[in-house]
Amino acid sequence: MDKLTLSVIKADVGGWVGHSSSHPDILNLAKNCMDQAKSSGLIIDHCVLNCGDDLELIMTHKKGENNADIHGLAWDTFVSGTELAKKLKLYGAGQDILSDTFSGNVKGMGPGVAEMEFEERKSEPIIVFMADKTSPGAWNFATYKMFADPFNTAGLVIDPSMHDGFKFEVLDVIKQESIIFNIPEEIYDILVFIGARERYITRRVWRKSDNEIAAVASTQKLALIAGKYVGKDDPVLIVRAQSGFPAVGEILEGFSFPYLVAGWMRGSHQGPFMPVSFKDANPTRFDGPPRVIAAGFQICEGNFIGPRDMFDDPSFDFTRKTVGEVTDYMRRHGPFEPNRLPLKDMEYTTLPDVKKKLEGRFKKEK
Repeated sequence: MDKLTLSVIKADVGGWVGHSSSHPDILNLAKNCMDQAKSSGLIIDHCVLNCGDDLELIMTHKKGENNADIHGLAWDTFVSGTELAKKLKLYGAGQDILSDTFSGNVKGMGPGVAEMEFEERKSEPIIVFMADKTSPGAWNFATYKMFADPFNTAGLVIDPSMHDGFKFEVLDVIKQESIIFNIPEEIYDILVFIGARERYITRRVWRKSDNEIAAVASTQKLALIAGKYVGKDDPVLIVRAQSGFPAVGEILEGFSFPYLVAGWMRGSHQGPFMPVSFKDANPTRFDGPPRVIAAGFQICEGNFIGPRDMFDDPSFDFTRKTVGEVTDYMRRHGPFEPNRLPLKDMEYTTLPDVKKKLEGRFKKEK
């Protein structure tokens, strides 16, 4: 059986209004581009969504990961979206388009990418998570809960197909080198690293018993690519569910606690990660708080049966209420840490430009 590839490629091509949401015309343009690609046979199926001001392209095809045609399709869609965004004078038009020329792969060019290749199972439930106003390290906590914490995922204890555990690939985004941890044996070791979520990012998870891919996250950090702050990364995450992987409910449970993530206003603050329905993925309070949506699909011969809006569920209302309380608490700190990010993380925001104005005014103590 030919393997199926699921590609999720996203970019911020312009915000409506400010950084809060995506204009309907941009979404319609993207859908038309995807429809044409489906008609031509380039892709099998697609789903176009937005999380805040990020345009999300979800595609199935048989061309494998890092395919130039698929990445070229996404790139051309983002470029066309940017042109329309400029005509509409949308905010930050083309923010994630960091090059004038496509080089065969969108990695390193601004957009975020998560792709996985697999043989479609008898039943193939998948959840695609999309975030706004945060960075790729935002997935560290949730993926650990899903695949490593038996208090979150009962299947790690009582399901024989999961009992051997999982392997985590962790990327050092500064040194651009990765390491693989075997879980549960190396739980203490992995926590040393993924707890520092702005440097060490969980990129892939495999089932340890047969190396079957379980989850893939985007890891692109715009500031490191551009050399300056150009917007937050707003990452995506693909997770396979059931039959040897965590159940849908165990996967979603990873977001039941609104843990703190980096990003929020000007990419310079910490705020609670808020699981919301599609209709509520339009952050406005202090440009936030950071949002996450979950699109659920059953995949049938490469076609999407969905999406289902997985966080459109009142059982997450308490989580969202807690987010409001934590937001109030954090905001009352104003420009003081921990609301503002630690100074080392602020080096990749707009703060260095302010510091330059004060160069020469610091005097050595005698």
